[in-house]
Amino acid sequence: MDPETQSQTTSLEQAAATFVKVRPSLYRIACGVLARSAEAEDIVQEAWLRWQKTERSAIAKPTAFLTLVTTRLSINATQSARVRREIYVGPCLPEPIDTSTDPAVGVERREALAVALRLLLEKLTPAQRAAYVLREAFVYPYERIAEIIGLSPANVRQLVSRARKHLSSGRRQSIDSHEHRRLLTIFLDAAREGNMRALEDLLAADVISSGDHAEGSP
Repeated sequence: MDPETQSQTTSLEQAAATFVKVRPSLYRIACGVLARSAEAEDIVQEAWLRWQKTERSAIAKPTAFLTLVTTRLSINATQSARVRREIYVGPCLPEPIDTSTDPAVGVERREALAVALRLLLEKLTPAQRAAYVLREAFVYPYERIAEIIGLSPANVRQLVSRARKHLSSGRRQSIDSHEHRRLLTIFLDAAREGNMRALEDLLAADVISSGDHAEGSP
């Protein structure tokens, strides 16, 4: 093997090693934005292809670079007609993880959550949002969710099912930026510190104040 070929091989191996290390974080970003596992995998693959073609010697912080690339690719993908037409197969709200050992993970997690929660605010009623967040992000039993928002377990199941359908639709409504920041802050606190009571109270209060409390809410 000639020196140039050997150098290229070594460089690609180093690039692969760097990418493999941050790949789980990139997947969480894409999943948080797109709420689709298959689409998230596609975005991560596209990020890898771009990383291969990048002049990597000029990149001082590979993790930050790959995080930015993945976030932009994910946001761009949400605008495509192809994504909007696909059948929704389940959310990818980022799971609670320890961010204390890696500040970069904390930043990318917040970015992914901010986009995911904005989508929930734009597309779901307060009752649907409460049932969906507690069930899908924190795996609450339907019975416990029913107690929190004052509905029957059967209606909570309906709300979660309708939430999934509405998230795959093209409809959106304007949201209040303060409401978005408040939900993000309390969601993060619940994920990091286990302060579920504050999240439960917020979601339940939103249901009551909106009047979105009747069984079978559309």
